[in-house]
Amino acid sequence: MQPFLFTQTSKRKLRLDPDFHPIILNNIEFETAVRNSANPVTILISIERPKEQFSTIRCKIFHEEENQEQANFIYLERLIKTLIWLKGGFRIYFGGNTRMGEFIQKAYAPGGLREFDAHFMARVYEHPFEVLNLPLEEVPGNFETSYPVGRHLDGYRIGFDAGGSDRKVSAVVNGESIYSEEVVWSPKIEADPTYHYEGIMDSITRAASKLPRVDAIGVSSAGIYIDNRVAVASLFRKVPEERFDLEVRDIFLRVQKEFNNVPLVVVNDGDVTALAGAMSLESNNVLGIAMGTSEAAGYVDGVGNITGWLNELSFVPVDYNPKAMKDEWSGDFGVGVHYFSQDAVIKLAKNAGIPLNEEDSPAEKLKVVQKLCQEENQDAYEIFRTIGTYLGYELAYYSKFYEIDYVLILGRVTSGIG
Repeated sequence: MQPFLFTQTSKRKLRLDPDFHPIILNNIEFETAVRNSANPVTILISIERPKEQFSTIRCKIFHEEENQEQANFIYLERLIKTLIWLKGGFRIYFGGNTRMGEFIQKAYAPGGLREFDAHFMARVYEHPFEVLNLPLEEVPGNFETSYPVGRHLDGYRIGFDAGGSDRKVSAVVNGESIYSEEVVWSPKIEADPTYHYEGIMDSITRAASKLPRVDAIGVSSAGIYIDNRVAVASLFRKVPEERFDLEVRDIFLRVQKEFNNVPLVVVNDGDVTALAGAMSLESNNVLGIAMGTSEAAGYVDGVGNITGWLNELSFVPVDYNPKAMKDEWSGDFGVGVHYFSQDAVIKLAKNAGIPLNEEDSPAEKLKVVQKLCQEENQDAYEIFRTIGTYLGYELAYYSKFYEIDYVLILGRVTSGIG
């Protein structure tokens, strides 16, 4: 099915992306039309993740008599897609309309429209992914918890960041760094997880040698981590699946054991950035978005805690245009990675007629456009204005799911005059 697009004659078209169709505008029009229709149907959607947590949302769709089945499905499918990648989970509870529930079940079944999403979540949570089509009253209500991380500066602590091209470590005494080191490594091309383990241990052990004792270890890295276990991380992309399950999932628990089981916490680097921002701003409800190789994000809630949500906004819908660029990994169109990363700059440079060397890496192509911006090239300026417009619309959409007081925007795409 193709998205049902409402007519938006008042929307100002973007010169470099004239068919851009923000999801927030389409949803507003859809929801308004439903409210004004006869007999709107109430739908409840709940996504379950570990520890019996449920993210539940209520919405309304057209009654079947309105013959808007396609519009209903697309609206619900995009909404569920958003919840899955923003909150995470391994089970969808769908209630209120049996036929729509069957469409959603088919979408997440093997060979379905969202097979990638179902397989990915099953791997993350080590649990079969399923969609339950239920009566409205049987859909679980919302129940979510968050937990405090960081903000502790007392004692002898080690901070370790596992990056894709270097690993950084610091030894900290009562909040003051007394030792730091950065080591170049290549985890993304190594298939043997022994390489990763030895590299991690090397950095942390050297930091520990500078302290009389170790009271706690904090680890940050890109990826998904659940209860200090590795679910998905680009650091281990070359490790075969069978070795991943045996040697990678518990790699940081093995490190913890080597240090006498001192408190150790592994957190996605996006959440670490959001937490640092919250501490600096002395505020909460902070959403951090990094525009670099992809779109990374983290969130600190109203009480200053980490939520345990996935915050994988690179997979969250942005654009309803069915001809929008497809994500080569998930196969979906119009998702965050092509709007808030260096991929967005490259895409828009082509539309602006800016020539780029195909043999250059994405990072090198970005630098070319940034240099043109410094030289006051108006087409280069327009690329960053367009990304800013994308962001304005998408922040309005994100605010439907996050309580936001502050947004931190960072990453290499936002460096320089752009």
